[in-house]
Amino acid sequence: MPVQAPAHTPATRARVESLRSRPEARVLIIGGGINGVGTFRDLALQGIDVALVEREDYCSGASGASSHMIHGGIRYLENGEFRLVKESVIERNNLLKIAPHYVKPLQTTIPIFSTFSGILNAPLRFLTHRSGKPEERGAALIKMGLSIYDSFSRLGGTVPKHEFLGAEASRELFPKMRDDVRYTATYFDASVHNPERLTLDVLHDGLKAAADKPGTARASNYVTAVGMGPDGVRLRDEITGEEFTFRADVVINLTGAWTDQTNEALSSPTRYMGGTKGSHIVLDHPELLEATQGREIFFEHTDGRIVLIYPMGDRVLVGTTDLDDDMTSRAVCTDEEIDYFFELIKHVYPSIAVTRDQIVYTFSGVRPLPSHDDTAPGFVSRDYRFEKREQNGSTVISVVGGKWTTFRALSEHLANDTLEILGAKRTVSTLGMYIGGGEGFPETEAGVRAWIAARADETIPAERWAVLLERYGVRADIVAEHLRSGADALIGGSHELSTRELDFLIRHEQAEHLDDILIRRTSLAFRGLATGEFFAALADAFAEAKGWSREERAAEMERARAVFAERHRVDLATGLLV
Repeated sequence: MPVQAPAHTPATRARVESLRSRPEARVLIIGGGINGVGTFRDLALQGIDVALVEREDYCSGASGASSHMIHGGIRYLENGEFRLVKESVIERNNLLKIAPHYVKPLQTTIPIFSTFSGILNAPLRFLTHRSGKPEERGAALIKMGLSIYDSFSRLGGTVPKHEFLGAEASRELFPKMRDDVRYTATYFDASVHNPERLTLDVLHDGLKAAADKPGTARASNYVTAVGMGPDGVRLRDEITGEEFTFRADVVINLTGAWTDQTNEALSSPTRYMGGTKGSHIVLDHPELLEATQGREIFFEHTDGRIVLIYPMGDRVLVGTTDLDDDMTSRAVCTDEEIDYFFELIKHVYPSIAVTRDQIVYTFSGVRPLPSHDDTAPGFVSRDYRFEKREQNGSTVISVVGGKWTTFRALSEHLANDTLEILGAKRTVSTLGMYIGGGEGFPETEAGVRAWIAARADETIPAERWAVLLERYGVRADIVAEHLRSGADALIGGSHELSTRELDFLIRHEQAEHLDDILIRRTSLAFRGLATGEFFAALADAFAEAKGWSREERAAEMERARAVFAERHRVDLATGLLV
């Protein structure tokens, strides 16, 4: 149950007031994942009066449960999805340029244990989209795929070609890898180390785009679409429980795997979706971290599923599963999936032991895939389409499919369709447009050090500046102004967060709950740093900033404990797996 924040909290009141005070817009977007926020930004940049609502927090669904990859989708070649691969690599390369504060180059290595395996099975996979008998892909098949991928991916040589190493060179580079590795193939993609913050940056850009026309771009988390009638869409504020009706010419359903459930709430049931569940674990495991050599290890497991092991800062992310999901319960990483992850680690690194007490975080999400009958989950298209209908005087558009890497392109296509319905024209393109704190972000490690050194002082030392730069990009300057404008103190003695930064997140980023801070405004939960004494200290600071009573603070702490235990399998008291 959501905690009922006091009605007098200014940030809580302002969050929804912009919608309630003028309950109409040309476009209403339902869903605050990366595709919803991307479309919001694109339409706001065209000067369209647009509003967005999200039933939980921004980026709290599949967008926040991704594998943290920005990739061209080499595996989609086997599905024959060449258009999607081409679009994906264009968008990947674009994001490396426009969001350098969050999107980084990712060197990806495939360990290979045979030469010709999979050659006979590959045509069957391509033609039928059924996995057939599980069989590892050998060097010949991988070489063929990477050569095709290079032709899409390099774009005039800006991305290095793939490289093959033989057995001896592979074992020298990866001494912990299986002794029978015959080759390793390395190619280049990208990763997003903080997808939640990138989503917030895109949202911020959309709100900023309408700065000269106040109130024409509005967004609120914790607002649910609960119905639709002749007067418009019925919205409910999940913090206060209040309901109101909002009218729009175009209503866009961008709720991902919940698209059918949202349409049912809007009194127009559909059967578009057939999402698959993907789970991940995060390990505090220095030996495994070192064994990756700073690269993503990407391979096909013995059951034919594509899985990955790769370093994220000082942690190791391991994933992912690809299981059909019926959406009747919230996705959570199961014991069976954890066993599967341990098995796949041993498949590549047989000498490295992994135990459950090394898991600091788990997360699961449901991919927004179309219904797919008997097609194997791994072969369901990751492409997207738009379904349109007329309802109660509005055009309702449901988005089926889509993936993280292509969010800008999807948003542009969807915005173009929406502009056509509204009789409006595009005035600016988002291709090549910097996102938030990416513009002016230092290009090298030396540049990062110089940027920090130029700002560090007794009030905000270099250690804090490093955190702020990684968290906000060059928008760290704006946050620092807020930190300097009042008395500030570190929370729990950690350089990760201070009371003034917490105030900034509440006032300017709609942080309503403790898990908003720990999971989506910072990476503390992902890194296993949200537990024990720090959690209690954060609860004290959060309650003071929000003006909560002792009872409300206790209720919020209980809510956070439940979220972490039930969704992420973490005990906030001990930091151990539950």
